[in-house]
Amino acid sequence: MRHSRVALAVAMAFPLSASVWAQTSTLSPVTITASPVIEGNSTDTFGSFRTAVTAQQIQDLNAVDLASALRRTPGVTISRFNPVGSFGGEEGGAVYIRGMGSSRPGSEIKTYIDGTPFYMAVWSHPLLDLLPVNGMQRMEVLKGPQPQAFGNTFGAINLVPKKAGKVEGVTGDVQVSSGSFGTVVEQLDVSGRSGDLDYSLAQGYAKSDGHRADASGKLANLMVRMGYQFTPQWNASVLLLRADNTASDPGNAVTKAAKGDQYNTRGNLATVTLAHDHDWVKGAFNAYQNSGAAEQIPGLVSRFNMSGIRWREEVKAWTGGMVIAGVDVDNLSGDVSPVGFKSSTLTLTAPYLAVSHTASLGKGWSLTPSAGVRSYKHSDLGASSAPHAGVVLTSAEQLALRANVSKGVNYPGLDAAVLSHLIPPLGSTWKSLGAEKMDHKEIGLSWFPRPGTSLDVSVFSDRVTDRYVFAFPPAVSFPTFVNLGSYDLDGSEISLQHRLGAGWSVFAGFTNLRSSKADLPYAPNSSVSLGANWQGGPWRLSLDAQNQSSMVVLGQARANGAPNLTQVSGFTTANLRAAYSVPALGRRGEVFIAAENITDQQYEFRAGYPMPGRSAQVGLHASF
Repeated sequence: MRHSRVALAVAMAFPLSASVWAQTSTLSPVTITASPVIEGNSTDTFGSFRTAVTAQQIQDLNAVDLASALRRTPGVTISRFNPVGSFGGEEGGAVYIRGMGSSRPGSEIKTYIDGTPFYMAVWSHPLLDLLPVNGMQRMEVLKGPQPQAFGNTFGAINLVPKKAGKVEGVTGDVQVSSGSFGTVVEQLDVSGRSGDLDYSLAQGYAKSDGHRADASGKLANLMVRMGYQFTPQWNASVLLLRADNTASDPGNAVTKAAKGDQYNTRGNLATVTLAHDHDWVKGAFNAYQNSGAAEQIPGLVSRFNMSGIRWREEVKAWTGGMVIAGVDVDNLSGDVSPVGFKSSTLTLTAPYLAVSHTASLGKGWSLTPSAGVRSYKHSDLGASSAPHAGVVLTSAEQLALRANVSKGVNYPGLDAAVLSHLIPPLGSTWKSLGAEKMDHKEIGLSWFPRPGTSLDVSVFSDRVTDRYVFAFPPAVSFPTFVNLGSYDLDGSEISLQHRLGAGWSVFAGFTNLRSSKADLPYAPNSSVSLGANWQGGPWRLSLDAQNQSSMVVLGQARANGAPNLTQVSGFTTANLRAAYSVPALGRRGEVFIAAENITDQQYEFRAGYPMPGRSAQVGLHASF
């Protein structure tokens, strides 16, 4: 028993492969069954830290979109207007990681589906309604730049779709619910295997009239995946996604400003992957194409196209050694009407190389130093590089210590070109810009005192430099874009997961952020997340709660010196889901009731935009 616990701790501390696909998929970061809020945290061989939220937590949180699925994740802050649907990619519906992601236009974080970038490429920020959570096996939040996994970003959220298991046959889940504000949700997941062919389908629909007039929204998505195993070592797969959504702006409750505006989004994603897995080397080649549009009424219609490749190889080059090499190529283009903007194609090529080595120190201790670099060549904005280094020290006593330093690189996208088009005096000065940069440092520990219990502690320090802005005289001699200014962000995270007796599992998380930029949006000084799951006979209860301090809101504008003085007060909210097992509905069948904001608190993510009071949904979940 002791040996298995030691093996588990070592495996969780540094998985053998640092692959973005394998780091958290083949090795569970914790042993807690049905953990509340998050599945767990994990550290790769490069000392980088990430958090996983799986399909079980999505169900327990009764989440219908990415913001509600990550609302209690330590280090993550959300914003929204409506119960269903995101109005735009800023305060109307967005997620932020450790204070990053609030620049508009543009963003310091990117979103991915199975490693493929998918976001509003014209304005270079995520659109949450294009990222369905039904049909996803897990969501990974990468905290801080991790060049060995993803490039051109200071942080990342990667959604990993469900895949069929190894057993022949077809399985599936159906969930429907209805409740307050005319909210209706329907979700279907089906997967199956026939010999070497596997397939999966996920379809979702959600709508709500909203808690206020003009707070309505609708989400509709369909995702299909098919894979084929040619040989024991080689396989190929195709992933297709379609999303079509709409959301309304309820407007400021006092001034009625923007009331009744509409925001419609649609998107398509297609990827083809060829992968291999031999004893000493594995890798994958991926080609993707995606497109989409965002229509604001009244306002602009923005259409984007993205295409590119991802090629990654992992080689066990020697005993204890791992070499990872790859290249990402991304092409971006788009147009905006009725202002007449149409871009040429921007191309970013980013090869990378990373090396790690695990050595035994004796008496159960192991040491894994690592280093690597990602290089960038931009078609219009020059070259850059992002080195990183880390070390992981683990003990047979189930303790893992980690340290990591890395540089984040974030290039301006089409958003800078659009601003030049909208503000003619800026001309083509956007082509003089370089990449925004972040210097990231982090140390932490993970402790697994017994099965079902884990403690993670992180202390980090980030310095952001060369943020791009535009400026006018007298600050500069002529209207121009410029990489200007810097700010620091320090913080810490603590999370505890513990499995109690009598079917209880609990979670507690704390995040502290301290910025030298007093008006940094969506970076509350403190945030506490709590969760508890209880299973007793046919009953299952899931509770989640959060206390968050006051924070500055609205995006960081690109105009030089633009202040942000808007704040919202701190708040405390709690939600509860109660389910009763019904075997007639299948092995996972149940009926449930989910109540949100059970203490009927008043809170908001934007001044003048109150969030819903107490509300509830009832539904059923069937499986086959």
